[in-house]
Amino acid sequence: MRRVITTIDVPASGPLRVPVGTIVTPSARDLASERGVAILEVQAHELNGVVPANKTVGIGSDHGGFEVKERLKPILEELGFTARDVGVYEEKSVDYPDIAEKVADMVAQGLVCMGVVIDGAGIGSSMAANKVPGVRASLCWDKASARNAKEHNNANVLTLGGRLLTATQCEEVLRTWITTPFAGGRHQARVDKITAIEQKHTK
Repeated sequence: MRRVITTIDVPASGPLRVPVGTIVTPSARDLASERGVAILEVQAHELNGVVPANKTVGIGSDHGGFEVKERLKPILEELGFTARDVGVYEEKSVDYPDIAEKVADMVAQGLVCMGVVIDGAGIGSSMAANKVPGVRASLCWDKASARNAKEHNNANVLTLGGRLLTATQCEEVLRTWITTPFAGGRHQARVDKITAIEQKHTK
């Protein structure tokens, strides 16, 4: 199956290396041109240096979380992940559901292993992200809530309130959330029930 590149896949800066034969939508080409991103078709064996999804974290913010997002990207790199930024790329007003959906879609499709979304309070982004099947978004506000979200709920998207927490607090929450493993065991059965509820209401 040929890969399809959409606007979600276009990075803030280039180049974007894709396998020969990849389909690039017109809107993706326009956005790439706008950002100065060169789309380079290469043979499959030349993509070996591309960071795999299990070492990539999707991240995005609205205007209320922009400054925090920029501060958290180097933290992800420090923790051994590549940050895949879906915007915003400057502090301009946008609607948080659009950003939350972009990050959640990447998680649901397996393009990244986890996602992080920052808006003013983190509440709306959590609501929006949780509408995407397969996503378990967790609004966290301290290290204890971050640890619980991953250890008990196997959360795959973190949302943060960039105007309710300091940048240092957001960093502490991110570090805890990223590095806490899912405990499994009795918690798996409960996560399975969350999935069952989702499946029942999406039939």
